[in-house]
Amino acid sequence: MIVDLEAWRAREAAHQHRVDVWVQPHLERRHRGEKHPVHDFLFTYYSHRPSALRRWHPGYGVDLVGGSNPATVTLLAQRRPLIERIRRLLVATASRSPTLGCFGLHEWAMVHRTDATRHDWPLRLGPAGTDTVVESHRIACSHFDAFRFFTPSARPLNTLHPSRDDREALEQPGCLHAGMDLYKHAFRLSPLIASELVADAFELAWDIRIMDMRAAPYDLSGLVLDPSGEEWTPVKIETPEGKREYADRQRHYSERGGPIRQRLIDECERLLSATEA
Repeated sequence: MIVDLEAWRAREAAHQHRVDVWVQPHLERRHRGEKHPVHDFLFTYYSHRPSALRRWHPGYGVDLVGGSNPATVTLLAQRRPLIERIRRLLVATASRSPTLGCFGLHEWAMVHRTDATRHDWPLRLGPAGTDTVVESHRIACSHFDAFRFFTPSARPLNTLHPSRDDREALEQPGCLHAGMDLYKHAFRLSPLIASELVADAFELAWDIRIMDMRAAPYDLSGLVLDPSGEEWTPVKIETPEGKREYADRQRHYSERGGPIRQRLIDECERLLSATEA
């Protein structure tokens, strides 16, 4: 497909305007030396720089009249093993029904029986109260990148023991971290897929991260969560009401993530087919 310069620039400007809602406040905080325990996560945990998120790409197979596209045949061939791995994981995850009921206890297990916290923020129930919540619940975290941060005392309490090599066997679409990781899969496919899809995955991850931390053990009262000025309200997963809210939001994000996951699968299949042509 060939597009003219006007259409190219319009899509580029629309993409940058969209992601700047998230990118610019982060850059301003970084310039001031400030940290946000919720909103900085997607820029610090994932290895995709703000400048890379702002950079628009049309994806493989789209070229500018008289110009060039960095998504070349050579790059596509080089990325084929990565594309295959991402597709296998996404297909395996999509094949499962969402499991609802972990209640975000992974964040609690990361501070079990330790004086340190991962986000330099006080605990809402204090250390003893937090430990009690962990020890009085069944923990069933299936996501390796969450489980690996469990404290030594919490790891044996998990009914599963996910590893780096069994993601395809355990990943399920109800997991908030699996939903956030759709952003990771998307940017790892860049510039072979359109930046609009990367931004869709980022937006989902942004909303999930807010929920993830609302259900976490930290006391983040008074914290502003988004550009609209909405303030923090905790999801008290230690209560029946909080558990219901958490499971409802898990279901909601699983439903939002399903189409994005399928679009990524479709893109992987399109790209793999192109390397066979």
